[in-house]
Parts: sequence; structure tokens; C-alpha cells
Amino acid sequence: MLFRISLWLALTCVSALGSTSGSFVEAGDTLVSALTMFLGNEEKVYILDKAEGNAATINGHPAWGAVWDIASQQATVMNVLTNTFCASGMHLPNGSYVTFGGNGAVGRGGEIGSQVNSAGSGAWDSEYQDFDGTMAIRILNPCTNSDSFSSSECQWFDNPKALSMQKQRWYSAAEALADGSVVMIGGFVNGGYINRNYPNVDPEFENGGAESTYEFYPANGRVATTMQFMIKTSGLNAYAHTYLLNSGKMLVQANISTIIWDYENNIEIPLPDMPGNVARVYPASGAVAMLPLTPQNNYTPTILFCGGSDMPDYAWGNYHNPNIDTWKYPASQDCQRLTPEPLDGSDPEYEADDDMLEGRTMGQFVLLPDGKMLVINGGLNGTAGYAQKTGETANYGDMLYGMSLASGPVGTPAIYDPEAPKGSRWSNDGLATSNIARLYHSTAILLPDASVLVAGSNPNADVNTSTIYPTTYKAEIFYPPYFSATTRPAPSGVPKSISYGGDYFDITLPQSSYTGSINDAAGNTTVVLIRGGFSTHAMNMGQRHLQLNNTFTANNDGSLTLHVAQAPNPNVFQPGPALLFVNVRGVPSNGTLVIVGSGQMGAQPTAPASVLPDSVLMTVNTTTTTQGKDTSSGQGTSSARTLGGGVTLAGIFGVAVMVILHL
Repeated sequence: MLFRISLWLALTCVSALGSTSGSFVEAGDTLVSALTMFLGNEEKVYILDKAEGNAATINGHPAWGAVWDIASQQATVMNVLTNTFCASGMHLPNGSYVTFGGNGAVGRGGEIGSQVNSAGSGAWDSEYQDFDGTMAIRILNPCTNSDSFSSSECQWFDNPKALSMQKQRWYSAAEALADGSVVMIGGFVNGGYINRNYPNVDPEFENGGAESTYEFYPANGRVATTMQFMIKTSGLNAYAHTYLLNSGKMLVQANISTIIWDYENNIEIPLPDMPGNVARVYPASGAVAMLPLTPQNNYTPTILFCGGSDMPDYAWGNYHNPNIDTWKYPASQDCQRLTPEPLDGSDPEYEADDDMLEGRTMGQFVLLPDGKMLVINGGLNGTAGYAQKTGETANYGDMLYGMSLASGPVGTPAIYDPEAPKGSRWSNDGLATSNIARLYHSTAILLPDASVLVAGSNPNADVNTSTIYPTTYKAEIFYPPYFSATTRPAPSGVPKSISYGGDYFDITLPQSSYTGSINDAAGNTTVVLIRGGFSTHAMNMGQRHLQLNNTFTANNDGSLTLHVAQAPNPNVFQPGPALLFVNVRGVPSNGTLVIVGSGQMGAQPTAPASVLPDSVLMTVNTTTTTQGKDTSSGQGTSSARTLGGGVTLAGIFGVAVMVILHL
């Protein structure tokens, strides 16, 4: 097996003045390492770390929560009571966010807290003052600069005695449903490297270490129920990949197995196994995301799985550590597409896609407004997680990379174009290389200006700033290639909310929003909703990209009026917050925060699909010049005629006229 190490230490971030296309720019200090991160609104990003010995303190103990201001790039610590280590999270219909579970209380060095609970994990620690987070449900209502952050309404609600799950869950999956509720799946009880003992003789319970049930938030009387898929995938089923489908059922992928799950009746429909036995879930941690949902693909979900690891079963080891020196084992380059519910009714099959430019573990997809997909962070070798030994290296002092089980940080991002011909979908041309290792516990999230905030990395049990892959507080902003544009769209009239079906709405783009022909700009304009999701462990839970259908009117003053359809239905795009972007020739506007749906938990109001008016182009009299002479005719004559393809030309010859496109 080849031992590949990147030359990241020899590469440096390309310096940039402002928002230079393809560059990384330092963006301040997050105060706590960004183990999880999500966009709260157009002004704030919220960050959660695990309970550990951060220098930043609050209320007399180390902080593990912070809010980062986008404009100033300054962070402020926030108080969190329970240990958020490896929690899951999701948006709620009103724009709030919720996190689920985590680890028991810990103290210095990540050791069990000073007070132990009946499950054998920490109930509380006297030094770090963190409480057991394994059953916690924490809720945050994002605030803006106009709010008082000292108010309890702007702080985390974190009180397991008042609000908690039915089961202990660490590394559980979370997926939003069409009514805005959330299902939580599986997880560890007390944690470890992978969710099993070895040999694996008790796959359902793992002698009390595994949680093989699912439950809902809010529960509404529903009890935690065993999920057979969690038993089948025992070991490699932490942070299972979950995607609500158009049918209302759910794709679930873990270990090398895949199912469509009817969660209302707990019925599992098996799909083919992952080709090549490549694991994508933690700690293999492949980059996984749903491709953009567009009118052209009839909003049909297709999931892209890239990277991870094909280590043999034995190598994964057990709760304590892997059986091999994982940092020597190359990560996978393989990519596979899966359309779980093909429109033609055929059986779903994995389809080999273009390999990534290099192998990656802990690579992370961020969906961009232009329809492309950024993969960022990760390593060439090994897996996520940390340990003090392996089955091959018995002493911590002999571990080559400290506690890290990965090596070879990949500092250069890459961009995947889902619409490009096969064989040419990946590129990193013009993209800079960061000199900050972003390995285990790194995060990335789309910002409202369409740049990407990158933060975190901490493959250590407690804060360690002197090891080769240290606890990292420095944030960066990555500027995708569309930042090379000198003109960006500046839409007006963006609504505050998007419904499911119903009357269309209009957005106006002034002439200053584009260069060149108004007709070309109009024909290359899209309106998209992007939900960046809850970023943790190389995945963004809840992340989706939805292109809204639109037509347009090209106006005499050079402005464009976009006639935009509402969202299709809550299975396609679940209710909650999203950024609305307008793209002209692949260049996005700044995103505007909107609420999709009613803003409330429960069955979402729906209406018939929006009926859009015909598109109207601007043109001028068909004038040709022969030997420098104007040969136009028909001065001042009103006329209208239908051209092939259902295009009507109407207007006054010799002056500007309109072309109406029947779509």
C-alpha cells in the first residue's frame, strides 16, 4: 500500500487583496475550534466546539460556543451547558436551529468528568463545568446586531431536565421532514472510534455501546423504535447519510449498505451496496451531497458520494482504536452517483462518476449558487477520529502525527460541475492552496456573499496547539471563481418568504446587474434557494440547492423583471431558512435570507404550481448593412408575427421590439 503524503507544508496560501477569485483570505479567530458551524442569518455564524480547555472563557469556565460576526470577522463566546462533542443538528421551520446529543461531561485531557452517571460517562465536571450532553436537545434563535445578545432569547436554550431525547445519542444522524420535524437516527451511547466491539457478536447493542433506534423531534407521543438498518450496518453507521426524497421516503446510507426508508411505517427497501466497498460515513468521512434540484432534472434527487475509505473490515478495529496505522492507508478517489427514485421507474443503481483529483477523507461538499459543488478540506490518507494508539503502534510516543489518524492535508479545493460532460467534471484550475491543515473537526459553510467560511480542525482529545495538527482557531474565507466578475446582480423585490405553489413573485434586476446584451443576460439568469445546513464532520446536514422556475421580461430601460415560481413542495425542499440568490451568467448576487414554508411546525400549506407569464425579450429592427449602407425598411409600421418554435415577434419596426417566448 503506497504511503502518500501531500506537500501541504511546502505550499502557501496565495495572498489576496479583497475577494480575489480562487483565493483564501484569513478571517479572524473563532475563539473556540469550529467543530460545528451554521449560518444563523445574514449577519451571524454560530460555532460549537466540544467541551475542552479553550483559553477563551465564559462564566468562569472554558467556552465551547461562539457567534462569529460576518462583517467584523470577530467572534464572541456564548455559554453552553452540555458537552456538544459530535452532536448532530438541523434547521427548524421558523429559522431556529436545534442540536441533538453529544458526549458525556469531560474534564482535562478529555477524561470522564468528575461526576459519573449510571451509564458510566460523565454527568458533570468540576473544572470544565460541562454537563452530560448525550440526551440534550439545544435550541437557538439566531439574532442580529439590532438585538440584545445578553437577552435569553439570543442565547442557547440548553436544559436536559426540561428538554431531552429519549435515548443517548453521540454521532447520530438528523434529517428534516416535510412537516418541519426532525428524525434522529442511531448513534453511540458512550462513543469511541467506530460503533462496535471486535469481534462483533452483538451488533444491536454492542454491550451497551450502540444505539440502534430512531426517534423524532418533537416526539408527539412517538417512542424510540429499533431500526434494522442500524443493526445491519453495525460499526460504520455513525452520522449516517440521510436525504428526504420526493416520495416522502428517505435515502439512508451507512457502512457499504443503502436503503430507501419509509420512516412512517419503519419499512426498509434495500438498494445495491456501495461499489468497491468504499465507506463514506464517519470515520471514513467521504464528501457526500445532493446535486442541485432544477426544473431541467424535474427536481429529481441524485446523491453524489466521493472519497472515504475502502479499508478492509478488520482494519477498522473497535471502539478504542483502529487495528492498523490508518495514516498510511490512502483515501479513496472514487465517486458514485445514485438516483434513488428514477423518473422512468427503473431500479436505482449506483453509477460511477469521475474520480476526484486526489483521494480525500474528510473532504466536504459546499453547494455553490452557480450550481457547482466545492469540495474542500480533508486528507490524502487515513480517517477521521483520534486515538493514542493503533493495533500496529502501541505507544502514543510512536504515533507519527500525534493523535491524528489522518495525514497529508489537502489544502487545494476542487470544483465539481454536475452539468459538465463525464470525464471533465472536476477542476482546481486557478484555485489557491491553504497552508492551514483542515482535518478532523473542520467545517465549511456558504456565506451570504457567496464566499465560503472555512474553520476548525482539532484531531486532539483536548486543546493542543503544539502538535503537528493542532487545535485550530484561525478562520479563512475562500472566494470561488465567480468572484473574478466585475459586475454582480443586485436584485430588488426579493420576498421574505417562499410558499409551496401559488402565485409567482417578481424580482427586478437593474441594468447595472449585468454586462453585454440584455437578452443574453435574461436567458442566462437563474433564481436559486440554498440551505447551507449544519456543518460538522465533513458533512452539512440539511444542505440543499433548489433552482426555482422563472421567466422574464426585458424592459425598455434595460432592467430585467424576473417572474419566479414558488417552491414545488416540502418533500423537495423542507420548510425553514434558506438564502435566495440570483445568478446572471453564473455570477451570483448576495444572498437574501428567506423562510420557505409557513414558518411553523406541522403540515405545510400547498397550492398548485405557479403559472408563469411568457418570457419577453428585447430586440431591434432586423437591420443589415450592405457596403456600409442601411437597408432597413418599414419605418413606423406596427406589426406582429409568430416565428417558429412558438416565439412571437411584436412591436414597431425601426425601434426596439419584444420577443415573447412561450415556455
